[in-house]
Amino acid sequence: MIFDYSLDFQNINFRQHPELYCIGKGEQGVLLVEPYKSEILPHWLFKTPDIARESGKKICEMFLAYLDQDDFVGADMARKFLQMGYTRSRRYANHKSGRKYKTNLQKAGSAEAEKQARNEISPYELDPIKAESANIFKQKWIQAKTNEKYLQLVARHKQMYEQK
Repeated sequence: MIFDYSLDFQNINFRQHPELYCIGKGEQGVLLVEPYKSEILPHWLFKTPDIARESGKKICEMFLAYLDQDDFVGADMARKFLQMGYTRSRRYANHKSGRKYKTNLQKAGSAEAEKQARNEISPYELDPIKAESANIFKQKWIQAKTNEKYLQLVARHKQMYEQK
């Protein structure tokens, strides 16, 4: 089912109204769905591998706690934060600025763009620190998305709420 961005995310408590939650694709809604965003976001960090390791551990603990409470929405949001930890740190590993696309300033006239044009630096140099952070989150994300209880709760949520 398609994630419904038309909902009033400012005023919905998805713990009280799990029927309004749509899984969507990938990380959809990860920065919208409360109270989970506020619970998980402070722990979502990936600047260095040590920070990513601690962050991934904490978010996994939250994921498991949500599962223990049969709180599918919380577990799915924790899974989405782990996935986003992987995708964002991977993006920074691939693009120093963290931007997928060049801005107009980067395209023309910047010193970095001129060096790239002269082949002095590669626009695709991999940041090994961010790449390691990405791998840490990837492992945690895979553990979460393949967790047996999580998969059971996904199926139950879809059966109860998403087959309209």
